[in-house]
Amino acid sequence: MDPLHNTQPGMPESEAAAEARRLIDEWASKPVQHHPTSFRDDTEPPAFGTTPPVKQEDHRIVPAWAAGIAVASIGVGAGVTGIGCGAWLVLQGLSSVTLNSVLMVTLPFAGLAMAATAIGGAISKARAAVAKNVYEGPVTHHTEIHNNSTTRGAFFARTRNDIH
Repeated sequence: MDPLHNTQPGMPESEAAAEARRLIDEWASKPVQHHPTSFRDDTEPPAFGTTPPVKQEDHRIVPAWAAGIAVASIGVGAGVTGIGCGAWLVLQGLSSVTLNSVLMVTLPFAGLAMAATAIGGAISKARAAVAKNVYEGPVTHHTEIHNNSTTRGAFFARTRNDIH
């Protein structure tokens, strides 16, 4: 589309130029919005009495990693507190230990161990084979050992024995 040779019906060029000038002048008449980066209050505080509060905008953004570390530290603190309370309870219980209480606590374990030993002994005796082999005739036993020993290395030496 050629803007210089407009064939569509619309606003004449002189009216368009006047409208453009009006819009530019309207925009230029507005004050520029500046965003200050600091503020200094030069008013003198009162010599006595209370000072009225001054509103201070707060737009802090906490990074995700910092929030994660904060939550993790709270969790670790709570966990350590729980462990400490558990240790305190265990130590309180151990401080009131008597010989009778120790015997009563360990008696079931000793009974289970004794029963397991008796059952194991019975099973081992039952599995032992009762066989009487009577050999008639001469028995010869011939053993030949060939030992090839090789050592490799100096500091971390490795010796290999091949017995045939």
